Amino acid sequence: MLRFLKPLIAACALAAGLAHAAFPERPITLVVPYAPGGAADAVARVVATRLGAKLGGSVIVDNKAGASGTIGASFVAKASADGYTMLYDATPHSINPHLFPKMPYAANALQPLSLVLLAPNVLIVKADAPYKNVGELIAKAKAQPGKINFASGGSGTVQRLAAELMAQKLGLDMVHVPYKSGGPAITDVMAGQVDFMFGTVAATYPHVAGGKLRALAVSAPERSKRLPDVPTVAEAAVPGYEAYEWNGVFLPAGVPADVATKMQQALQEVLKEDEVKQRLADLGAQPIGSTPAEFAAFLKKEDSKWGEVVKKGNIKLD
Repeated sequence: MLRFLKPLIAACALAAGLAHAAFPERPITLVVPYAPGGAADAVARVVATRLGAKLGGSVIVDNKAGASGTIGASFVAKASADGYTMLYDATPHSINPHLFPKMPYAANALQPLSLVLLAPNVLIVKADAPYKNVGELIAKAKAQPGKINFASGGSGTVQRLAAELMAQKLGLDMVHVPYKSGGPAITDVMAGQVDFMFGTVAATYPHVAGGKLRALAVSAPERSKRLPDVPTVAEAAVPGYEAYEWNGVFLPAGVPADVATKMQQALQEVLKEDEVKQRLADLGAQPIGSTPAEFAAFLKKEDSKWGEVVKKGNIKLD
């Protein structure tokens, strides 16, 4: 009997291999778990268009916003593991497990595919603020505990945690002022209602260039190409400090290896295209294009860092 089954098994394996080789045979959905118009959504749409062209098909962006990105992530985690549903997530992915009492999906329900980009935040103050550099801001915070306040787009954002990380490393007592989004927070920093905030390069650069904000430091270990004269937090005041905004792509766990590899390689090629690199540069971001193993190692590091900040700061959702 086994002698007759072997050809059948081989034929089935060949058919499965040919099916995967033909991937994709229908449109792929790239779920963005945030509202349209944001930074992650803007990059996801550029990536989706180019990725579809590389794969010889189409990739459609589907925004499923809510609950700090967990609604969209949960949708993908529970989707069929056939490669036709992907998740384009960002930094909250590494923060949410430490803020939500219970996540709506298991930690191993998503498999990392590739880190797409890294982007620093910028520590900004009002253009005529008395702080000429981050050292002066820190000095006042040390001299007047509880008197310096900082804004963010919400308690679970990396903007808030970037400031908390700096405060914890230096033993500072500062007051957090949460907003519903980053836009109103930046507006109040410009108006002098709040002392400072960490904002994205994309959102803050126009105001810095226009003379309404002063950039004191960037959160990455290296200076930003958009703001080459602005020092890093690490070189200016806090050795070893780093905090990134990141974007990355995930798949439901269990997607066939050959399909995942094809998608990851296509994504790497997309991130090497001059048009895409320029688009990311305009946003102050650095294209990456990692392997799944490299992305998994990065996520482990991010999870550890932000988990410690949340626990030490007793940070809760608004």
